[in-house]
Amino acid sequence: SQIELVLVLGGDGTILRGAEQIHGLNIPVLGINLGHVGFLAEIGKPSQEEIISAIREKKYKTEKRMTLAYQVFRGDKLVTKGWALNEVTVERSTEAMIELFVQVDHRPLSRWGCDAVICATPTGSTAYAFSAGGPVVWPEVEALVLVPLAAHALFSDPMVISADSEIAIDVESDEGVLSADGLRKFALKEKDRVVLTSDKSYIHLAHIDAAPFTDRLVAKFKLPVDGWRGE
Repeated sequence: SQIELVLVLGGDGTILRGAEQIHGLNIPVLGINLGHVGFLAEIGKPSQEEIISAIREKKYKTEKRMTLAYQVFRGDKLVTKGWALNEVTVERSTEAMIELFVQVDHRPLSRWGCDAVICATPTGSTAYAFSAGGPVVWPEVEALVLVPLAAHALFSDPMVISADSEIAIDVESDEGVLSADGLRKFALKEKDRVVLTSDKSYIHLAHIDAAPFTDRLVAKFKLPVDGWRGE
């Protein structure tokens, strides 16, 4: 490919769609935020001249973000597979909660009646998983975040799991839905098994202003840091 960079104008959702187009091509994505402060786009809003100059002179930095791979088995048959940058959720498709049995590295973890189970990357830890009470994980940390959503159980706390682990989720309800980044969906049936692992491919994000993730966190949530005098 002769494409050096993909420029995306919009918020994090638009950047996810841009990443979908270049997944597996090792082409960096530069997101210019046009809405609220996001975690994937630039913190500020550089001028058109600054953007053009940075691209022409290659004055931008890139960082790689781990992705998540999923496979769905129906019996012994692989019926679909895919990937996600933020998260994969296995969720209810009706008003009734979904019954899920979760295993980690071929060992039983728990059975939950819940609205969903979210499995997120560090990038996705500030998205849906965060809204569900999950922890913020710095993007350079390679780990998986597992968050049961509205689970009817004594233990349903968020968990941080090794990126080398395999998570299997068995569907014990009549039906459900798998959602990858909220963009790609697949209808699940009873006894389907969803297998989640870290993917071998990465998404490369480009930044003109290579601000630390901590600064993005402060800007996004307007954290109280007034009075800090520096190191």
